[in-house]
Order: sequence, then structure tokens, then C-alpha cells
Amino acid sequence: MQLRRNGSGTGLVDPVPLPDLSAIQEAIGDAEWVLHAANQDLPCLAEIGLVPARVFDTELAARLAGLPRVGLGAVVESLLGFSLQKGHSAADWSTRPLPEEWLVYAALDVEVLVDLRDALAAILEEQGKTEWARQEFEAILAAGPPAPKQDPWRRTSGVHGLRSRRQLGMLRAIWEARDDLARRRDVAPGRVLPDSAMVAAVQADPKNEGALLELPVFRGRANRRLVAHWFTALARGKALPEDELPLHSKPGDGPPPVNRWSDRDPAAATRLQAARAGLAELSEKHSVPVENIVSPDLVRRIMWSPPEPRVAATVAEALRAGGAREWQVELTLDVLTDAVGRA
Repeated sequence: MQLRRNGSGTGLVDPVPLPDLSAIQEAIGDAEWVLHAANQDLPCLAEIGLVPARVFDTELAARLAGLPRVGLGAVVESLLGFSLQKGHSAADWSTRPLPEEWLVYAALDVEVLVDLRDALAAILEEQGKTEWARQEFEAILAAGPPAPKQDPWRRTSGVHGLRSRRQLGMLRAIWEARDDLARRRDVAPGRVLPDSAMVAAVQADPKNEGALLELPVFRGRANRRLVAHWFTALARGKALPEDELPLHSKPGDGPPPVNRWSDRDPAAATRLQAARAGLAELSEKHSVPVENIVSPDLVRRIMWSPPEPRVAATVAEALRAGGAREWQVELTLDVLTDAVGRA
């Protein structure tokens, strides 16, 4: 964990041998914490007892400010003129002791964060977006840790290329086998077997271990030793009874995929098209990405099942119920009210 405070310099703390960090929380808990992509860091920090009272998210601020690239290195280079060192982001950070070169790399990530915060705050103030940012940062804190993902195997990259429920059952089985192995080894699942290899194995539907070994990733030495493990998982998924196979989508998971709207509900497709066009104009006018103007998932839900009566008050209520901030409600209300009235 990297820490920097003006006047105090930069410090690195290893929470593995120091699980009780209450002293740090007591020292900095009431200060504004500056993070880049805070929604990624806050759950991890909360696990070790560190919870900020206030936060400034430089990645989110860069989005609201209309910067074309919002990665930390790109924003630092654009606004401060510095180039951050690269090279160890994909390293195995469970290594102990951490090499000194890695420690320097980690420290540099926060070396200029406070200066970056000030530069972004000045831009937001100039653009009249300070209140937008304040509401967004408060929403990040209020959200708390994300709920555990339901059916996390569905997040496998390439899953949409699998057409049948039987294939989904095979993918789930090999995903669970990979996850179990990764947990026992304490390594990232993708290092055990890439998503692309799992999808390829399901699509190939090998009849035996030899056929599985013919696929590119499975020819490697590590996976040759595990071929029985992977083939057994695939066979287990393939042998599931029909009523135990996963559905194509999770029950109660909202509207269907947008590419099916025209067939299932042409009026809803018309509403969504109008909403997207209006939001795109707002995005261009205010130099804010559409996904930050308002949640695309929330827009789809409202357009698929519009509130009744279809007036501004009920649309505003639906937006707030779906987690939209007040600045988002005010900015998008006319566009979305017009869209729900199209059909």
C-alpha cells in the first residue's frame, strides 16, 4: 500500500505482516484521500480496515473533465508533464521480499497524486463541474464494497460465442475447476488457464484427452500435466441433466440483449434509440463520456419498462431509484422523458 502526504513524503506499507492498520486509519481517516480509480482500491483498503471519510478520484475527475485518456500515466503526462515508470504492473506482487526496483515503481504511482488532484480540481472548477465531481465522489463512498458476483463464470471473456446451454454447462464446469486450482495455488486464475483456452476447449468439444491436447494452449508443459483435470471438468459439464444446465441469461437480470429488442419490442427499441441519440449530444456538449452522464444499464431498464405515467416526475423518480446522482437527473431528464414518450 502506497501513501503520500505533503510534508510527510512517501511511505510503503505491507499489510501482510501488519494486519492491524488502525493507527494509519486514525492518522489519516479524516483527510481527503486521493485515489486513481477509487472503486477498484476502496474494497481492498476496507478489507484491511482503511475507510476514508472523503475521497477525490483522479480517474473519475479526468473523465468528468473530458480528458481523452484517463489512465494514470496518461493523465499525469497530460497535466503535469511527467512520464511514470512502467514495467512491473503484471509482476507477482505476492513475492516477498519485494525487489527494490518494484518498491520504487510502486512509490512513483502516488508521488504526484496530490499535485494531479489540484490540477484536475482547477479544471473542474473552470468547467463548472465541481459539484458534479463532489456528488460522484460521495456516491463512490456510499456504494460500499460490491456484492459478490452472481455466476462469476459468466464474466469469462468470449462467453458470448457459446450458443447452447450445454456449452455453458461445460464452461461453468471448467471455470470452477480452474478457480479451485487457482485458489489452492494462490495465483490468478488467468495464469492457470486463460479464458480463451477454456472457451476454445468448449467449442472444440474434445472426445478424449488426446483431442484436448491438440488445442494450442493445452500443448504446453504445464497443461499437458493437467489434461486429465481439464478433460474431466469438460465431461462433467457435458453430462449434466437438462434441468441442471445454466440458462442463457441470469433470471431477473433486466432487459434482454439490445440486439433482440427490435424483434421482441420494437417500441422499446425506438425509445432506446432516441435516448441514446439525446445522451450522445449531451456527452459531446459537456465533454463527458456517455457512461458517466448516466448509467447505460439504467437507461436500458427505463426504456424497456418505462414508468407510468410517462412524465418527467416519474422518470426522475426512476433515475433516482436506479442510483443516478442529482446532477445526472437534472442533465438527462428532458432527454429521457422525451424518449419514453416516443412509443
